[in-house]
Amino acid sequence: MATATQVTAKAPRSPSFLQIAIALQTLTIFLQAVSAGLLLTSTYGETLHSVGARVMYGASMHYVLAAVLAWKPGGGPLTPVWHASGFLVLASVQVVLGIAHVPSVHLPLGVLMFGLSVLALARVAGAGVASWRGDHAEAAPQEEGPGLVQLRRP
Repeated sequence: MATATQVTAKAPRSPSFLQIAIALQTLTIFLQAVSAGLLLTSTYGETLHSVGARVMYGASMHYVLAAVLAWKPGGGPLTPVWHASGFLVLASVQVVLGIAHVPSVHLPLGVLMFGLSVLALARVAGAGVASWRGDHAEAAPQEEGPGLVQLRRP
């Protein structure tokens, strides 16, 4: 007697504007760390780091825009707006410290910003994964005649 299992899964959702904004910010902060290393070892490192600072600041503004758009028209929570605004403040402090050549604070703040950005990305990206897993965690096998098992939601 053969058994068959049928599993119905939701199609993977495309990333939201907020997820893309946080991922872009995280990537630009990481590239700033790379260009900081080049700043110490090459002649073009200063130019890359300077351009990267502008791109990173723009990505932080993009994150604020995405958080506001996710909140206001979509009726989402206000928390991402506060987080995005905090990142913009940190980015502003980071730029000022970089221009003032205060590496004793500039470097640790950059590491902190990268870590916080990774956590924000994991939180927002993980929200979709958690709900997807939750959909399947509730599924229970149901008998469908002799030897046929089908997963259905309760």
